[in-house]
Amino acid sequence: MSVIGKNIKKIRGIKHISQAEFADIFDISRASIGAYEEGRAEPRLETIILIANYFSISIDTLLTKELSTSELREYDITDGKTPIITENNDKDLKKEDTPLVKRDSYVEYIVNYQHKDYINNLPFVRLPDTPQKKSRAFEVQNDAMEANRKGLLKGDILSCAPVLLSPEKKLSKDGVYVIVMEEDIYVRRYDHADEQLFFRADNPNYETLEIQRDKILELWKVIGFYSTVLKPPLFLEERVALLERKVADLENRLG
Repeated sequence: MSVIGKNIKKIRGIKHISQAEFADIFDISRASIGAYEEGRAEPRLETIILIANYFSISIDTLLTKELSTSELREYDITDGKTPIITENNDKDLKKEDTPLVKRDSYVEYIVNYQHKDYINNLPFVRLPDTPQKKSRAFEVQNDAMEANRKGLLKGDILSCAPVLLSPEKKLSKDGVYVIVMEEDIYVRRYDHADEQLFFRADNPNYETLEIQRDKILELWKVIGFYSTVLKPPLFLEERVALLERKVADLENRLG
C-alpha cells in the first residue's frame, strides 16, 4: 500500500481544502477521498497522475515518500497545475506567460499573427513546464484528434513550441502539430513527407492533409495539453486485449 493517502490529507491541510472540495477538483467521490486517506483504497492511475501534475509533485514521490508538512511547502502547491487564463493588459508578456489563441479567434489570429501588438494583447495562460518565452497555446476547435473516446477533445488547451520549418527540417514521426495556414488552423499528427508534408487526423472521419511547406504560415509542435475532461476507462478495448492474450496463450499451448 502506498502512502499517497497520507500525502493527500497533508496537502488538503496545507491548502485548507475539504474532502468534498478535493473530490470536486479531480471529479471523484468524497467517499473515495476518505478511503484513500484511511488506507482502505488506492486511487486509479489516472487520478494519481492528475493529482501529481496539479500539485507539481512527481508520481514516484507522491506514492512512495510520506512527505512532511515542511517538505510539501517546498513544492508549488499553493496554485495547482491548472492553467490560469487572464486578459492581458500589459504591453509586454512576462516570461511565464503564454499567449492563448482561443478556438473562436482562429481567423483573427491568421490575419494578425505577425503583429507583436496583437500577440501581446491576446489572453495569456500560465502553463506548467513551458520551455521558452516564445511559446503559444491553442484551444482545440474540433474532434479531429479524438478517436475511440481518446485523444484531444474540443476545448482542450495545447502547449506548443515553435518549429522553424526549412527544407532540411525533419518533423517528429507521429508528433502532433498545430499548422497555421491562410485558410484555417489545423491540429494534426505528422505522418510523412515527399514533395509535400502529410498530416493525418486521429479521427478517421477527417481526411489526411497534404501541405506544401511554403503554404504554412506557422508551425507549432504540441508538447503538452490541459484538459478538464478525465477520459473514461476503455472497458471494451481492455476486454478485447484480454481475449487476444488468452487466444495467443491457447495457441502457444496447442502449438
